[in-house]
Amino acid sequence: MCIMEVCNIKYSYDGRKPVLKKVSAKFELGKIYTILGPSGCGKTTLLSLLGALDSPTDGQILFRGEDIEKTGLAAHRKNNVAFIFQSYNLIDYMTPAENVALTSKLPPLPILERLGLTKEEARRNVLKLSGGQQQRVAIARALASDADVILADEPTGNLDEDTAAEITDILKECAHQMNKCVVIVTHSNDLAKQADVVLRLKKGELQTKVR
Repeated sequence: MCIMEVCNIKYSYDGRKPVLKKVSAKFELGKIYTILGPSGCGKTTLLSLLGALDSPTDGQILFRGEDIEKTGLAAHRKNNVAFIFQSYNLIDYMTPAENVALTSKLPPLPILERLGLTKEEARRNVLKLSGGQQQRVAIARALASDADVILADEPTGNLDEDTAAEITDILKECAHQMNKCVVIVTHSNDLAKQADVVLRLKKGELQTKVR
């Protein structure tokens, strides 16, 4: 089922040099997508547009068939998408449990334990956790929300190989078992090999490869 669609979107920073040129793509529930491409090609820009952190210069972004500009960008960010940032974006004076509780009314501990944190770790200040543990908290926060779409920016970029593989498995589970749409910006070919659909940005244009 198509949950989100980008229709001929264009984007430029200065009104002259295009970053994205008539990009179109469809995103379905139950699938994991990776967006690949060289630095500066517009990968993170496309992710930001999908999450309504910015607006395209031209074209439309549809969520369940409705233009997010018309239904409201703030409402889209609040209700439809959940972000996993490379820098985690956790509230650093809170514990993992408190960070997750901000996005859901459900008890935070079960989902944190499911992602490999102990009860003790869930009650520590997040700054006392390792990078891999902080990334798990960021993922738990996204999973705890009711959003159908998870947008992840380089979720394995700062992690060692073993932890990156574990995080990749968790994201695959989000898509294939929890029926979420997971869209990942990455430089990792290993992560891309695990995706259902690989989107490659080159010179502002999008190529799609379905596995």
